[in-house]
Amino acid sequence: MASLNLLVLVCLGYVVLLFIVAFVADRLAAQGRSRWLHTPLIYTLSLSIYCTAWTFYGAVGYAARSGLEFVAIYLGPTLVMVGWWWGLRKLVRIGRSQRVTSIADLISSRYGKSNALAICVTLLAVIGVTPYIALQLQSITLSFSIFAEADPDSGYVDGSSALYVAAGLAVFAILFGTRNLDVNERHHGVVTAVALEAVVKLLALLAVGAFVVWELAGGIGPVMAQIDASEIGQWNVHSGRWATFTFLSAAAFVCLPRMFQVLVVENSDERHLRTAAWAFPFYLLLMSLFVIPIAVVGLDLMPEGSNPDMYVVTIPLSQGREGLAMLSFLGGFSSATSMVIVAAMALSTMVSNHIVMPIWLSWHGEGGAVSGDVRNVVLLARRISIAGILALGYFYHRLSGGGDALISIGLVAFAGIAQILPALVGGLFWRGATRTGALVGLVVGFSVWLFTLLLPELGGNVLSDRIYQDGLFGIGWLRPLALFGVSGLDPVVHSVMWSLLLNASGFCIVSLVTFPSPLERLQAAQFVNVFDHSVGPRGWTGTIGQSEDLMIMSQRILGAQQAQDLFHREAVAQGQRGYLPEPSPAFLDRLERVLSGSVGAATAHAMIGQIVGGSSVSVADLLAVADESAQLLEYSSKLEAKSAELSNTARQLREANAKLTQLSLQKDAFLSQVSHELRTPMTSISAFSEILRDTDGLDEAEKTHYATIIHDEALRLTRLLNDLLDLSVLESGQVSLNMRDGNLSDVLDRAEAAALAGSDRPLLVRRQRDEERFALQTDLDRLAQVFINLISNAQKYCNAERPELRIKVRAVSDRLLIDFVDNGSGIPPDSRSVVFEKFTRVSGEKAGGAGLGLAISREIMQRLDGNVSYLPGKSGGAFRVILPLATRMAAQELRA
Repeated sequence: MASLNLLVLVCLGYVVLLFIVAFVADRLAAQGRSRWLHTPLIYTLSLSIYCTAWTFYGAVGYAARSGLEFVAIYLGPTLVMVGWWWGLRKLVRIGRSQRVTSIADLISSRYGKSNALAICVTLLAVIGVTPYIALQLQSITLSFSIFAEADPDSGYVDGSSALYVAAGLAVFAILFGTRNLDVNERHHGVVTAVALEAVVKLLALLAVGAFVVWELAGGIGPVMAQIDASEIGQWNVHSGRWATFTFLSAAAFVCLPRMFQVLVVENSDERHLRTAAWAFPFYLLLMSLFVIPIAVVGLDLMPEGSNPDMYVVTIPLSQGREGLAMLSFLGGFSSATSMVIVAAMALSTMVSNHIVMPIWLSWHGEGGAVSGDVRNVVLLARRISIAGILALGYFYHRLSGGGDALISIGLVAFAGIAQILPALVGGLFWRGATRTGALVGLVVGFSVWLFTLLLPELGGNVLSDRIYQDGLFGIGWLRPLALFGVSGLDPVVHSVMWSLLLNASGFCIVSLVTFPSPLERLQAAQFVNVFDHSVGPRGWTGTIGQSEDLMIMSQRILGAQQAQDLFHREAVAQGQRGYLPEPSPAFLDRLERVLSGSVGAATAHAMIGQIVGGSSVSVADLLAVADESAQLLEYSSKLEAKSAELSNTARQLREANAKLTQLSLQKDAFLSQVSHELRTPMTSISAFSEILRDTDGLDEAEKTHYATIIHDEALRLTRLLNDLLDLSVLESGQVSLNMRDGNLSDVLDRAEAAALAGSDRPLLVRRQRDEERFALQTDLDRLAQVFINLISNAQKYCNAERPELRIKVRAVSDRLLIDFVDNGSGIPPDSRSVVFEKFTRVSGEKAGGAGLGLAISREIMQRLDGNVSYLPGKSGGAFRVILPLATRMAAQELRA
């Protein structure tokens, strides 16, 4: 007797296993050990989310009801993978170059970053996928019900499992689907769990098929004879339904949000498509291998009136094979859960990026630069969206009454999602396609599908009988099942024919009579000719004063550390010091792409536009009257980039000239300061030495006092001369480095003790020594000199009531980052660009010195193949030292 309680325990154990797999995969990826996750095998198995409960359960039921027509479910994706591989490659290339986060984001980017179009696609996707999510919940409910019938003492309440499953899937998707804000960062945990589920559902279906063929039917020969004698084995396929279902399955394979997520967004290597082009059709072949035998044997074996969708479970259960039935249940459970998790992730990204974020930005007119924490808003929106999407699927399941035929629900969802196809394919290959055309096509197609298929499928009183008989508004040719007077067609064929015909017609006609905007034309060239040229700068040009605003906005979206690393890399690439690169067109374009991975292309475009202002394409207005050819479009784009580059060069020359003037003035001031610094101790030495020489009768205390003054002033003079000599040697490149092995913690201990020794002004130094366990191979004395200077500066110049210095160490790739951040007011913005110059003393300094310490530190770090720079965006004075990383030291090595 099958125990429902045992099934629940097995199911819970399986869910725990998925959690563990997802958690381990995420941890390995975070530690940089994710190479095995980026393999063609994992990528191919992730595509198996196409095989949902509809194919695991519904294919058998479909075969039992309609014969070989079920093959269309598998034929469509196979034709796409084999015959349209070049189109998929183009999709993946565009997705990576444009950093798209979803199919709505891709269509929005193609048509001038139109958020209105993205909202339309998002709403269509949510409504279209909702029946499909309901299908998965229904399949789990039906399979639970079967086990409940075999265990009447279980106390199972029919339909209650759907609610629990929906809640559990929402938790899983939230935990592992919203860990990263940037959607272009791979969801390693989810993808790995999906790959595991792909193996489980394939093994389960093959196990049931083998049991049916060799144990129940007696082998291949007898089962083939049984198929030949059955109506299922006869080719009685309606050509219209066959062609329509094949087309729908092919369109759904490309347009379903979950398929786009794993096919494009989660793709880490374009070359993986080569393997998937043959491996995934082979996977589909294995999934369909035993569908006909299971359907034929089920029709002969199971009682009349049994639900054929559930033959995969009921056949083993009827033969007392509870273990095999549970394995089959896990296969169906895997098919349903993997689809729901990835679909919820993809849809939540679309909802948050294209609906929630634009609304939030409209409420906060100043944008992401000053208002709130955008990162938290986006993550919260995605988590709430996942819960809401699962709730919609559950309510649709309850509203539709949970009909027995899974295939009908799946076809309704496929037909709805297929409305995206004209705008998608047209945008990939037709440069004349416009945003207005795509919007009109989507609205018309979606409306027709809603009226002719989705609402009739819901049944009940959604549409009155009068509308079915007399048509909408009493117009006879507006009947849901006989639109324009065409009757007698299968409802799905009827709806697909009219919705896609009107969709494509509206898209083409409106695109021909409207003219694309300059940005649309640029995006069209980059989409249609994506293999001919890389995506270039769009002509955005900012001013140097806007770099900090861009940094602040990026920190709120990406997080402080990730944003600072991005800006620092760009500054280094431009040959600049510090963390504020020139806001060149190329950098702004790159920044937009990075931000689009977190909040979508349209929102990222709008947020950057709020800061840099003006039109995003300054020369593109000329393109409105130019030739349509890609050559002219690209040529104009290059001219624009050259013009912007020349403008930036001229501005940089002006800034360099102003900086040289400032340095010249500072040099004069420095020479005056050095003269004063030299004259003061020399005067003291001369005066007090004369007193010692010419004054008779001095007691020992007076002699000691005067000698001490002479000694201190001599040391002061020596330090100044040593600094000047040290700087001269470093700048000439004649310095000899004493490279030794050591560890960072010891160098910091030594520097802290030396910098604070004898100081009468307290400074609290906060460190995390566990994070300082790094081995060094460098000149330890010179490095300590840099640390001493930075700590001494904080001790001298931090103007907080209770001065405090925080030293934070972390490794990034092959570099070691050491940050020194105090709680004072920091360095004024107008002094930051010259703070490392050798003739600089920041105005307002009261602690003395000739202004050589930071200049010497910079020269030392350059000789050590590192860098020292000022950190913007902090509340106090902040400096970062960057060193080459040797290797992290083990805890036991440091204790020894």
